[in-house]
Amino acid sequence: MQPNIRKIVTYDEEVLVEGFRKADRPWRMFAVTAVVTNPWAGRYVEDLRPEILSFAPVLGEELTARMIALAGSGDAIEAYGKAAVVGLDGEVEHASGLIHTLHFGNHFRQAVGAKSYLSFTNTRGAANAPIMVPLMDKNDAGRRSHYLTLQFAIPDAPRADEVVIVLGGATSGRPHHRIGDRYQDLKDLGHDVDNPASV
Repeated sequence: MQPNIRKIVTYDEEVLVEGFRKADRPWRMFAVTAVVTNPWAGRYVEDLRPEILSFAPVLGEELTARMIALAGSGDAIEAYGKAAVVGLDGEVEHASGLIHTLHFGNHFRQAVGAKSYLSFTNTRGAANAPIMVPLMDKNDAGRRSHYLTLQFAIPDAPRADEVVIVLGGATSGRPHHRIGDRYQDLKDLGHDVDNPASV
């Protein structure tokens, strides 16, 4: 079984002025979205794995190729993330299933040469629901300048029997980053970087 993709939507935002001050270089965030038929919509399915293994690699490969084309190269992407929104006839588990597998995410991770995990959201909503894609530095999970959230909506998606699958990226962090990174907080609190909660 292959995913039935109704449409692909691209979002691209370039911020030239942030906080009343011109950015040294444009702050660019972008996403590619596949609107697909939910193979489990309207019923309870115990084993989701067959469809996950059929859908996830196809979606991961297709969306990654489009993300790299948007950025110009994998190296140009500094922050990245993923998201899924399932329609009202589906479970949040369906959204999770299609993006929380290495068969999906590893396409993007390898294409950008990342070390960090892909930050994520998985939600349920009707058409025009907010799509929130959290981003973070692809190599350094503590680099707060790259803690970003890309937000947009698709007026006719997801339909009740669809899932919106998203990859997002940014070519830089926030233009005027000045809140520091988590490492100084850890030092101030006397916590170890490898055990930040001191548990």
